[in-house]
Order: sequence, then C-alpha cells, then structure tokens
Amino acid sequence: MRASRPEHFDLRIEGDVAIVSLKRPERKNPLTFQSYAELRDWFRDLHYAEDVGAVVFASNGGNFSSGGDVHDIIGPLLKMDMKGLIRFTRMTGDLVKAMVNCGKPVIAAIDGVCVGAGAIIAMASDIRFASPEAKTAFLFTRVGLAACDMGACAILPRIIGQGRAADLLYSGRAMSAEEGERWGFHNRVVPAEALLAEAVSYAQRLADGPNFGHMMTKTMLAQEWSMGIEQAIEAEAQAQAICMQTGDFQRAFDAFVAKEKPVFKGD
Repeated sequence: MRASRPEHFDLRIEGDVAIVSLKRPERKNPLTFQSYAELRDWFRDLHYAEDVGAVVFASNGGNFSSGGDVHDIIGPLLKMDMKGLIRFTRMTGDLVKAMVNCGKPVIAAIDGVCVGAGAIIAMASDIRFASPEAKTAFLFTRVGLAACDMGACAILPRIIGQGRAADLLYSGRAMSAEEGERWGFHNRVVPAEALLAEAVSYAQRLADGPNFGHMMTKTMLAQEWSMGIEQAIEAEAQAQAICMQTGDFQRAFDAFVAKEKPVFKGD
C-alpha cells in the first residue's frame, strides 16, 4: 500500500499506520463520485496488504467531512434514472462493506463537521476518537431521503442502541462530542490539537500487535451480527483454533516464559 498514489483522497503512511483523509478542506471535505469509488477500491485492496496494520481516517482542516458534495453529487443524482441511482447507492454501500471487510482496525479521528456520508464513514470505523468540537449528524431526512443509507439502520443501533439511533436518524440533528461519548459512539474525546497524534499512536499500538488475530477479530465482529449464540460460540471456537496455529501465538508463549514483551509479526 505504500506505493498507492490516490488522486481523490489524501494518504500517507507512518510506521505501519495508513492515515487517510478527504480533500478540499475549504469545503469541509465533501465526498464525490470519484472519492467514493477510489476509497472503496483502496479499502478492498487493503485486505491483502501486509505493510499496513491499522488505518486512521483523519479530519482535514478542522473538519471530518460534510458528506456528499451538493454540486458534484446531489445535483447529478436528480438527473439520473433508476438504474443510475441504484448503481450509485450500491457503490456507496460498497465503501462501507470494504471498510468492514478490510481486515485492519480503522480508527476515525473526528473533528468539527462529520455529517451525512461522513458520519457513515465514522460509523463504519471500528473505533472513534473525537475532538470536543465534533458534530455528527445523519442528515438524510433533512434532504427528503430515508435515513436507511449505507447501512445506518443496521449498524448505528448496534453502537448506540435502537432508541438513540432512531432519534438521530429521524431528526437528522447533530450529536455533540459529549453526547457521542456518553452514548458509546465515541470511544474517547481528545483535544483537537492532540486528536490526530492520539489516534495514530493508538493505531500504531494495534499495528504492533498480532495482526492476524486482529483480522480474525474484525471478521468475527462483523459475521456474528447474523448468528445465534450457539453459532457464534462455534464460529469463535474455529477462529481461535486457527489463531492458535500462528507464529504470533508461539511468540507470545515464548516471551511469557522468558519474561519479555512479545514482538508480533502478524503470521
């Protein structure tokens, strides 16, 4: 992934952490048809990458994202037929699928405006850090649409509960950073000036860990949504048995015996 040169979003890699952010901070980092597609493809490829252990989806210029660009997306959508519209809505959903299935922990570092599809990207991340200035809103009903966009009605209730999700999705109102932390949407609130460094530091600690184990954890977190308890326990038994065959499991044991800190290699 170090050789990636995306055109429609910013990317840099520090250590084993990929730092992604949207472009055009002067417009609060809107998404376009091109950035949706390029992010989808990048997260799909990430599943096979060995040089990245974790991702930070960062803010840019004091904001996370203003969602779909009014001029570049919403205007053209009004001129599309049904086939074109379903092609677009499936593409946006495919970005969420790619994030969920990328095999790496994704940490969102949310500052300022985080609305519409930007809020969905934050929601689809595994862990969310926010500045006190973060305002998160699922705005879809504000523009005459349903709030069931990109998996919101499936994923958001699992994070914050059905009633709280219903409040945000029906009203389209902004959730403050304090409210988001209290409800479990934000894992922690960090001063804006320390937000990115805190997220990258956390991501690097994860990337230093057993990356195969993290991949399996992320996979099971997604797959067990649709399982009963007995299915989930059996699936976890099989997943854990696979992890017990990895080199990292052996390294952890050897380090424990030697009273040393394990150095994981992800295999």
